[in-house]
Amino acid sequence: MSETSRIAFGGRRAVPPNNSNAAEDDLPTLEPQGVMPRGVNLQEFLNVTSVHLFKERWDTNKVDHHTDKYENNKLIVRRGQSFYIQIDFNRPYDPRRDLFRVEYVIGRYPQENKGTYIPVPIVSELQSGKWGAKIVMREDRSVRLSVQSSPECIVGKFRMYVAVWTPYGVIRTSRNPETDTYILFNPWCEDDAVYLDNEKEREEYVLNDIGVIFYGEVNDIKTRSWSYGQFEDGILDTCLYVMDRAQMDLSGRGNPIKVSRVGSAMVNAKDDEGVLVGSWDNIYAYGVPPSAWTGSVDILLEYQSSENPVRYGQCWVFAGVFNTFLRCLGIPARIVTNYFSAHDNDANLQMDIFLEEDGNVNSKLTKDSVWNYHCWNEAWMTRPDLPVGFGGWQAVDSTPQENSDGMYRCGPASVQAIKHGHVCFQFDAPFVFAEVNSDLIYITAKKDGTHVVENVDATHIGKLIVTKQIGGDGMMDITDTYKFQEGQEEERLALETALMYGAKKPLNTEGVMKSRSKVDMDFEVENAVLGKDLRLTITFRNNSHNHYTITAYLSANITFYTGVSKAEFKKETFDVMLEPLSFKKEAVLIQAGEYMGQLLEQASLHFFVTARINETRDVLAKQKSTVLTIPKLIIKVRGAQVVGSDMIVTVEFTNPLKETLRNVWIHLDGPGITRPMRKMFREIRPNSTVQWEEVCRPWVSGPRKLIASMSSDSLRHVYGELDVQIQRRPSM
Repeated sequence: MSETSRIAFGGRRAVPPNNSNAAEDDLPTLEPQGVMPRGVNLQEFLNVTSVHLFKERWDTNKVDHHTDKYENNKLIVRRGQSFYIQIDFNRPYDPRRDLFRVEYVIGRYPQENKGTYIPVPIVSELQSGKWGAKIVMREDRSVRLSVQSSPECIVGKFRMYVAVWTPYGVIRTSRNPETDTYILFNPWCEDDAVYLDNEKEREEYVLNDIGVIFYGEVNDIKTRSWSYGQFEDGILDTCLYVMDRAQMDLSGRGNPIKVSRVGSAMVNAKDDEGVLVGSWDNIYAYGVPPSAWTGSVDILLEYQSSENPVRYGQCWVFAGVFNTFLRCLGIPARIVTNYFSAHDNDANLQMDIFLEEDGNVNSKLTKDSVWNYHCWNEAWMTRPDLPVGFGGWQAVDSTPQENSDGMYRCGPASVQAIKHGHVCFQFDAPFVFAEVNSDLIYITAKKDGTHVVENVDATHIGKLIVTKQIGGDGMMDITDTYKFQEGQEEERLALETALMYGAKKPLNTEGVMKSRSKVDMDFEVENAVLGKDLRLTITFRNNSHNHYTITAYLSANITFYTGVSKAEFKKETFDVMLEPLSFKKEAVLIQAGEYMGQLLEQASLHFFVTARINETRDVLAKQKSTVLTIPKLIIKVRGAQVVGSDMIVTVEFTNPLKETLRNVWIHLDGPGITRPMRKMFREIRPNSTVQWEEVCRPWVSGPRKLIASMSSDSLRHVYGELDVQIQRRPSM
């Protein structure tokens, strides 16, 4: 074979790859059959003069298909469900002698067997699960059709043609962008792989464009709203562009398993020039700090317009953008937060915390990290590739943590399979299982090179898994969808099943685990406000009849929410004498001046207490985090809260710190009320207040939300939000 033909056809492939929705080739307007006699005028046969798609927001096509919220003037329908079109001809249509059909085409190299060229036959009755067009009205020169798509149809933007047969060939309408039709996944259709049978769940997981993300720490859960904006102008096209950038073959775009897996890779930019660059080092030069984003719209539109990854994201930003991508295409999706989430590099269900002989943490040997929280997504779909029972919610994660089949992506992994320990089923179930089920193991690394297991905490990881409740902003505990309660027979069985499939290796230790100590230790950190002192109280309880002396060590660190330490800001050693059957409390004061200078954007403090009982050489170890309470932005509105009327939105912030805030950016967002916008203030002095006013004109009625964020050089993660009820425009 010559070099030229090998390049053109890529080996055995007869047709070049069809992996771009945006690329197109026009179908010929005339396909002659044989030689056409002289003097034949094809205009004398049936000709199409115009096509009507009933694509206004109030038309039944968009209302019945739940696509009336999309800010897009093209026809948007959901697969597996019928919609109406009208074709006008140059003369009345006669079914006895006239033959025509509708055609849908996607991509550049349409093929019928790949689903990229779809000839829709005119049928007397529509058949469930098949493409077809039924004539429902004939009036003068017009024909109205009910067109039904296949519930397995490719999801994307199709070009539409009408072809008419004549004795001398096929006459086809010319390319008309006005008849382009978007076809989406359909959770309302029982034959669709993403079918969801509960209307309230469909309204929440497909149609709700504002969400709540939970973060903070398990004993101090914080919330922030997020604007998904899946219906905003340009977002649907951007989601299709994301799949084009991934060079995803069009024939696979009807499969939610493949679409969600590609999405999990493309929302991060780690190895494929995807949407968002991740950054966890607190340095955000040439970009926006992750905490400053209020929603997905700005990020996605910037990605498409610049054709470059957007800076910067962290787990909740990746999850927010990925949720927009899934809901926009019609896949039911939600964000979940796992508190105390294990990032287990080798998925062995073991988080090894190595200690020095004096109880201090050995940072060189300790490689695994426990995130205060981690956000990922769940997408709803059937899993015909797995045994029966493993469909439903699938965990998908776009935060770049570990490599999966050569790319940074994770899932879809069946949540049901994770719960029961069936980690052999694709994709990436062992990694997600480890995130919620790892053991925290404290190991002393002795000077002679041996390792001794001091303590195993089997309940620390995956302490609480939550998502937003349906129809409200509250929290819904879904921990029991991922794991059985600790100590239950089912929990042990799930763990043994995971072990059978190789999810865990033997303990990376030498020697035998020590017997349980007669002394218990715990500590509490009081709720603390940014810029104020706080107190930490350690309690030692002696359950034996012996006297003990204890040497305790406290290490207080500024940490990233990923559990990685930035700097130790306080360390203290103290001795405690314990009488038999008694307890003793030790209080440690943490002064604001000790932590303020090095604070990271999530204002997270991590405390590690280890104690050695001198008489028995037993080691006790506990660790806890606290998230400081950060001041809020205040949002106010005045004026009529009515569609099409001006209302004034004010964002206000008072600096409670003793230092001047510099390079302050305030972001404001409100789906259906305002496009995302931002304003800069050079500095805000201590105890001074800034106000920012904007005139907004809402275009969507109903319950809406205004969301604001603030970031500066020294203070971030400042939020504010306001619920507003936008009234319909009064009819004249």
